[in-house]
Amino acid sequence: MADAATRKRAAELRDEIEHHRYRYYILDDPEVSDAEFDRLVRELQRLEATHPELDHPDSPTKSVGAPPDPAFTAVEHRRRMLSLDNAFDTSELDAWFDRVEKGLDDSEPSYACELKVDGVAISLAYVDGWLERAVTRGDGRTGEDITAGARTIDPIPGVLNLDRPPALLEVRGEVFLPVSAFEEMNAAREALGEERFANPRNATSGTLRQKDPRITAQRPLSMVCHGMGAIEGLEVASHAEFLSFLAAAGLPVAPETRTGLDRGRVREYIRYWQAHRHDPDYEIDGVVVKVESHAHQRQLGATSSAPRWAIAYKYPPEEKETRLLDVRVNIGRTGAANPYAVLEPVFVGGSTVTYATLHNQDQVRLKDVRPGDVVMVRKAGDVIPQVIGAVTAKRPPEVWRAGPWRFPDTCPFCGSPIERLEGEAASYCTNLDCPNRRLEALDHFASRGALDIEGLGYETAKLLLDLGMVEQFADIFYLDRDALLALQGWGQKKTDNLLAAIEAAKGQPLERLLFALGIPHVGGTVARLLARHFGTLNAVRAATQEEIAAIDGVGPVIAQAVRQFFDNPRTAQQVDRLVAAGVRTDTGATSGRWSVEPVLEGWTVVLTGSLSRFTRDEAKQAVEDRAGKVTASVSGNTSVVVAGDNPGSKTDKAKELGVPVVDEEGFVELLRTGELSD
Repeated sequence: MADAATRKRAAELRDEIEHHRYRYYILDDPEVSDAEFDRLVRELQRLEATHPELDHPDSPTKSVGAPPDPAFTAVEHRRRMLSLDNAFDTSELDAWFDRVEKGLDDSEPSYACELKVDGVAISLAYVDGWLERAVTRGDGRTGEDITAGARTIDPIPGVLNLDRPPALLEVRGEVFLPVSAFEEMNAAREALGEERFANPRNATSGTLRQKDPRITAQRPLSMVCHGMGAIEGLEVASHAEFLSFLAAAGLPVAPETRTGLDRGRVREYIRYWQAHRHDPDYEIDGVVVKVESHAHQRQLGATSSAPRWAIAYKYPPEEKETRLLDVRVNIGRTGAANPYAVLEPVFVGGSTVTYATLHNQDQVRLKDVRPGDVVMVRKAGDVIPQVIGAVTAKRPPEVWRAGPWRFPDTCPFCGSPIERLEGEAASYCTNLDCPNRRLEALDHFASRGALDIEGLGYETAKLLLDLGMVEQFADIFYLDRDALLALQGWGQKKTDNLLAAIEAAKGQPLERLLFALGIPHVGGTVARLLARHFGTLNAVRAATQEEIAAIDGVGPVIAQAVRQFFDNPRTAQQVDRLVAAGVRTDTGATSGRWSVEPVLEGWTVVLTGSLSRFTRDEAKQAVEDRAGKVTASVSGNTSVVVAGDNPGSKTDKAKELGVPVVDEEGFVELLRTGELSD
């Protein structure tokens, strides 16, 4: 059995991985490199393999992508849209070859290779040759409807160029912004005084998520198709045949793709494109290797998150030399003092960077990087880079004489002492009123993953704090409209929009509030566990440390942090002010249309299709709030299937098994009463 330390580490990894997935897929604002994210996933996979009792069907190692953004209509994929397992060196690739051939009775199959485009994965569904819908990957089962924007992308045809199109063609591919177009677009934005996009992938994702398709149309997105989803009325025996069919139908396929390869030619392809990775006009981060025969693919099958017949060979992160101009320290929302590097601008991984993470003071000491050093910077493609270390052979004499960089004893923002807590890698500003700490806390409180207050971004938060209009996060619910109107550049529309967003934030569920409070170690996953276990904020505040620690996935360290947070008179006072302002403190629905009693205890519910009054996450939450369980597939144990628009095949399966099917009105009645309407 896993010991307490191992269980704690597994819980930390699950929370951290889900946090980074949300920032990458939903916010388009990743905090770590792809390589660092892969490292976290692989560490959790090793723990789960070594300690099977830690493995769970809901583990992020079994998941794909992230839940759809509730701002878009959720659409269920007809066929799951899986991710890919990764290989990082030739030994891991050879191990995959061996597994494939063992699964095919030791016969060596034919392989296909294609460049792994670093863009945004989408699925196009054509019905009788007409584009019906474009959907993002989402969590692999349900994605976001981006059809309106996708219709403006030139390479995506509205009608297939076929005399006899199949009844259904679901094709998977990657949308990207060409590097040349990205540079031109950024230059134009800079000339207009607008903020530059960080990288092509973020620009692509942000463009696809525009509600107004006219904005999408203004940006020269492109696409390459590479995979097959659900099909009806089409038979193709291999990946090569499928790509030929797509090209004939007028869909874009990558000219760099090669088929009919053996092991040796796969390795040659990988080596060639690693040396020529900047030749295409789009960013790549590796090569995808696939078993070519569809019969072999079916024989090999898939895991819960990835096909066994394909693998992504990931290229190592790029590294460049540059000058380290300074090492500075930022103070985060918990008071953590985080060192970062200020760099002489360097083009690496497809963009020019001037800042890099240094993690903590131990890492600075171990790497012995000093201002004035030539350092190696690594970037995995599209996030804040890392400083690998100093090139000591190029260290100037004056830098040698200056000695190692020393972590400051006082906060650079408020001058208070910085202290390191026993057993922690981070050091902390001791001043709870540190201005930067308050700024970071307020920015987090209003962020999309927390209370999602549109219009209260970093600059607005800083303005309100600098003017003394707010001091703590609870103050935003007491802002005076006239005071806002008096600010320079603040008209009636801007003011009213912000106040409306603040009012709407009061209705966010308890799990969002718990995450927004910024309790140490409480990320999105732990916040959900606390909310679902206790149900109300009062119950969380009244719980003992032992009761909190007993929740599966929480443990003693997190429990101590939660208890200390609510026992602190300062934070407790802020929470009291939130409650007094009318902020929601339970997990039930805000509209009052139904109760939150456990009326669905013992029920197993399947959701399919799009609902008009709920996002997929909201519908699932509503069922779970009433003690019910939501599953993805229909079986004899299913209590009811809720069918929205375009429900797919699950309703047919329900009818075969005699499982009741209700529409959205019936679902609302079920939530209210716990009974099926006639």
